[in-house]
Amino acid sequence: MGFPIVRNRRLRTSAAMRNLVREHAVTANDLIYPIFVTHGTNVKEEISSMPGVYHLSLDRLEEEIREVVSLGIQAVLLFGVPHEKDAHGSSAYDPNGIVQQATRQVKAWAPDLLVVADTCLCQFTDHGHCGVVHYDEAKGRADVLNDPSLELLVKTAVSQAEAGADIIAPSNMMDGFVYAIRQGLDEAGYENVPIMSYSVKYASAFYGPFRDAAHSAPQFGDRKTYQMDPANAREALREADSDVAEGADFLMVKPALAYMDVLRMLRDRYDLPLVAYNVSAEYSMVKAAAAQGWIDERAIVLETMLGFKRAGADLIITYFAKDIVRWLQA
Repeated sequence: MGFPIVRNRRLRTSAAMRNLVREHAVTANDLIYPIFVTHGTNVKEEISSMPGVYHLSLDRLEEEIREVVSLGIQAVLLFGVPHEKDAHGSSAYDPNGIVQQATRQVKAWAPDLLVVADTCLCQFTDHGHCGVVHYDEAKGRADVLNDPSLELLVKTAVSQAEAGADIIAPSNMMDGFVYAIRQGLDEAGYENVPIMSYSVKYASAFYGPFRDAAHSAPQFGDRKTYQMDPANAREALREADSDVAEGADFLMVKPALAYMDVLRMLRDRYDLPLVAYNVSAEYSMVKAAAAQGWIDERAIVLETMLGFKRAGADLIITYFAKDIVRWLQA
């Protein structure tokens, strides 16, 4: 049986009909809003490569949090921009580090707002890498050491949980990081704090504006020895398998837009909540094109979000979160 008995357009005849049969939707409950916190006083500095995104000092953070809560967004992701860095990223696990201070303040202002703490070292190291760097004279190169890095990541995660973080989100791509952090959290009495693992994080060109925002560009080399090769998809399953076995509570794909096939692969294989990170260049490219009048920003963003949901994402980390909620409420 086919045309003319079957007419697929019957279910598209009006907005109400289309709403009735719509398969996917984006809501405020799906969104996590990233925020960059820094030291200083009265700092609200727009990031030049990310229009509408700011560095915020702690005294300016409350107004941002109040706005997020008023919009019905359920979670924020905190990134710290410290004023001091060293080879081991010690301010990442300082109990009075910028992320820890911000976490305590956010939980005081908005106890029900979930705080997701980014657990990495790159913003806090003077070399910009996500772990401990050792120069191998025999090889004539610097290497990021895996297991010593895990020790510092565990210290960071525990300090973030102690400050009140609701979710730990390790983004470093060291082997065994979920296991090490899970063990460290449990031993410290935080067995109920979940881990949102950056399970599949590619060595991507889409991170450029973020590195401006977080002041985290590597001072030498690149991150290709620990972040994934963009050419590989099956490897993503091995990475996710490891994280599931080690106790991850969420799985993430980063970036999202160029890797929707990977999102779908993970969705088909795992039943854990799946997170898509709509990263900085994905945001900035849309903003730049919209500023030129080349695209309809609202339509492009909402269609992209639906694409992430259709590919299998349960949650979306996006700098557009506040805009999306306003558009949905309009």
